[in-house]
Amino acid sequence: MPRPLNVEKRAELLEQVVQYLQQHGLAQMSLNPLAQSIGTTKRMLLYYFGSRENLLAQVWASRHPDAHSMFDDVRDTADLRRAALSLWEAITIGEQAGPVRLLLQLLSLATTDPDQYGSLAAESVEVLVGPIEAAFIRLGRQPQQARASATLLVSGLRGLCQDRLVTHDIARTDAAARQLIEAAIATAG
Repeated sequence: MPRPLNVEKRAELLEQVVQYLQQHGLAQMSLNPLAQSIGTTKRMLLYYFGSRENLLAQVWASRHPDAHSMFDDVRDTADLRRAALSLWEAITIGEQAGPVRLLLQLLSLATTDPDQYGSLAAESVEVLVGPIEAAFIRLGRQPQQARASATLLVSGLRGLCQDRLVTHDIARTDAAARQLIEAAIATAG
């Protein structure tokens, strides 16, 4: 009978993996160098996470913005504006500023290696689009239009975040994010 997983050790390893990936990126991630860098073995990583793909899924699950907590209470356009601005702040200067770099890398890798990264990347997009889509529906949008609006908001803010990371132009990207949010709100209900 296999011994039960040490939940504390697993959480500690996951945090170390997140820190490693934020420093080194996903593109050439290999379990052996990762394990050595964080003071464990590939075998232990596989024991705790099952596979490289599952490890990446767990990294993202532990770090993605909690769109539900931001958008589930949206009842009017003022709430939608606040929630969207909170998401923008979270991915640019808040707790998601580091993990969003991993998401951008994951999305890029999914375009060149969809077999390995495609489903995780798609899930990573949906975890943001779904709660925002529900907020738009509560504000009176038809489901198909709500999904398109949520996609526009998520993809637009993510693209502006990438622009900001590349150019370091905070004023321009903040202004563009506010314009995007206002455009989305203008037709919200």
